Amino acid sequence: MTNWTQAQAPGNPPKSNAITDVACPFCGLVCDDLELARDEKGLHVTKNGCEKAVAGFERNVDGAKPQIEGRDVDLATAIQAATALIRKSSLPLYGGLGTDVNGIRSVMALADKSGGVVDHALSEGQYRNFRVLQTTGWIMTTLTETRNRADVIIVVGTDIQKLHPRFFERIVNVEASLLSETPAKRTVIFIGKGLDQSAVKGPRIGEIVTLPCDLDRVGEIVGALSAEIRGTPSSADSVAGVPAADIRALVERLKSAAYPVFVWAPPGLNFPNADLVVSAVSDLVKELNVKWRAAGLALGGNEGAISAGAVSSWQSGYPLRVSFASGKPDYDFLRYAIPRMIANGEGDLLVWLASFTPDLGPPATKIPTIVLGTPGIKLASPPAVFIPVGTPGADHGGRIIRVDNVVSLPLRDLGRSKLPKASDIFGAIELAL
Repeated sequence: MTNWTQAQAPGNPPKSNAITDVACPFCGLVCDDLELARDEKGLHVTKNGCEKAVAGFERNVDGAKPQIEGRDVDLATAIQAATALIRKSSLPLYGGLGTDVNGIRSVMALADKSGGVVDHALSEGQYRNFRVLQTTGWIMTTLTETRNRADVIIVVGTDIQKLHPRFFERIVNVEASLLSETPAKRTVIFIGKGLDQSAVKGPRIGEIVTLPCDLDRVGEIVGALSAEIRGTPSSADSVAGVPAADIRALVERLKSAAYPVFVWAPPGLNFPNADLVVSAVSDLVKELNVKWRAAGLALGGNEGAISAGAVSSWQSGYPLRVSFASGKPDYDFLRYAIPRMIANGEGDLLVWLASFTPDLGPPATKIPTIVLGTPGIKLASPPAVFIPVGTPGADHGGRIIRVDNVVSLPLRDLGRSKLPKASDIFGAIELAL
């Protein structure tokens, strides 16, 4: 149950300076324990925030105006101009998609009506997961299960602290457990060199183990672990620079563990054929579950990526990279990747939505661009139409899906600004087409 320091009618911004139990939309964890305060300068994170939360909530968004070719116009004129561009487009590309559930719903409806292609800016990382799920399936867990049950946590080749600054604090380092008043200490294992371990501390942490290999060779370590589990170990003295004895020791830890969880973030696997690492981890988890127990946990989901994939699946049957050009949903994860389409001159209009952070700017392109973005969004050049929009959870209410795909959380209207909702803008354009 969320609490205001003063009663608030649904849909209205808070009346008091202090706000508690705030859900943060600025990374896929959607931490819902933040405390904020308000003064004449705006919102301030006072408790349980990370650098992403501070940057997101405390950013000044005042003064942004709709624009056409860099000239300030009123909102109605900007909507009319955007509608005209979409109406004459033969293949509009709907990208970015940094928004909440309602925003994605409105994008899907507009893409359907205008015959466009839908793809999230971060879907290349997500497809490292999707391809494995689609082809072989997997055994996964949730943030809550990991928090309460995992006794060994294996971080696979990704710098989780950079992508999700509160993961270790909220999930790994917690002293309490739903299952025990005195839970056992945890072992945390890092596979890969140079991964930030600074947040792995506190009374709940037992041993920290590192298997130092180059990040693009993490898959070799995971494959060697699988071979050991199957009873067909490599005869080499080392794998990817890691002694075979260390690999065997990790296998014994996994066999004796009650609930080991392998954690990775697809956006952090930034090297060729990184989806093979996800496949290797998935296979290893399956091997362990033949006689023991284990699970995977994929992180990521920043910029509303999880919500985008979920809503696309609900409404089209496919997880993004969907074209409505034929009058019905057509799915192809290679053909309808918007970065590839732009590079190859496919599509004649880019419609870009980024309502959470200014970092999610549109790619440089020669085709006309419509941007619905948070004020200050990074732009290489003035787009054909720019409409500043509010951020769900700061400027207006909404709903977002957490990274583990099992929980959707409400985002509250904190009254930061009066910027319009992206869903309202897209809804107006759809009605006008």
